[in-house]
Amino acid sequence: MLEGLPPNGATHVMRVEAPEREARAISDIISESFDPADVATAAFEREDLAEGAPWAVEAYFAEAPDEDSLRDLIALVAPEHAAAVTFLTLDKKDWVAASLEGLAPVNIGRFVVHGSHDRGKLAPSRIGIEIEAALAFGTGHHGTTKGCLEAIAAYGNRRRPARTLDVGTGTGVLAMAAARLFHAPVVASDIDRVAVATARANARANRAAQHIHFLHAPGLGAGIFHRQGPYDLILANILLPPLKAIAKPLRRLLAPGGRVVLSGLLPSHANAALAAYRAQGLHLVRRRTIEGWTTLELSADSGRPRQ
Repeated sequence: MLEGLPPNGATHVMRVEAPEREARAISDIISESFDPADVATAAFEREDLAEGAPWAVEAYFAEAPDEDSLRDLIALVAPEHAAAVTFLTLDKKDWVAASLEGLAPVNIGRFVVHGSHDRGKLAPSRIGIEIEAALAFGTGHHGTTKGCLEAIAAYGNRRRPARTLDVGTGTGVLAMAAARLFHAPVVASDIDRVAVATARANARANRAAQHIHFLHAPGLGAGIFHRQGPYDLILANILLPPLKAIAKPLRRLLAPGGRVVLSGLLPSHANAALAAYRAQGLHLVRRRTIEGWTTLELSADSGRPRQ
């Protein structure tokens, strides 16, 4: 789940189309002007439009923004596009329904994230993860989730973790992917009780519940994290502020030589997250940017976690 956006109530969305250069400038000025705990923004190429067509910029706000002020802000970097900005409001259910409606299954490695209408189209060799519109974020169609699924698939080509931790599990897509691929224990947590309940139901529907222990927990301070660990693979698909806040406790839960996957990051925030984890003895293995969102893969040295 993308923590930092509201776990309850409406999400307010701003959208505008512009050429790549202006789209990136719009995304940057919004992300630099607002608290990242309250706003998430991304610029990305529209896959449904012809080559050379405008990019799209989307910004998600926890509270309704001042539309005139936001247009004035955009006018500073892209004056010809400020008038074309549109706004809409999504309630919790609409957020996920909008991300699923009319979208084809997502194919990443052996994983296929799909709705029930595509259930019969899966090849026997693929790992299907079925997600319907629900009261939590994370369907596999978002760039952050895609980046994490790619990282899980790549990790599985090299080794099988004894234990996996999924922080901010949302609908449970990443936890289910790890459970279905590795057939090994997974701990999945979220700050939102509704998300935990949704993820647990999704895991049952996807025959993955026997491998996953779901829990409602803010942060990583609960004793169960340590009792179930250490973890060879830790996934954290959340935004920059909570990613930085959990860097030290997360490092203590990581097994020697373990792998950490961080996502929910705008490209402009990736270096700040990387610095926080480098301070804990981790080093960058790979950086992916998909649809305006960055995923970092980091590896632990073989020494003991920092205290």
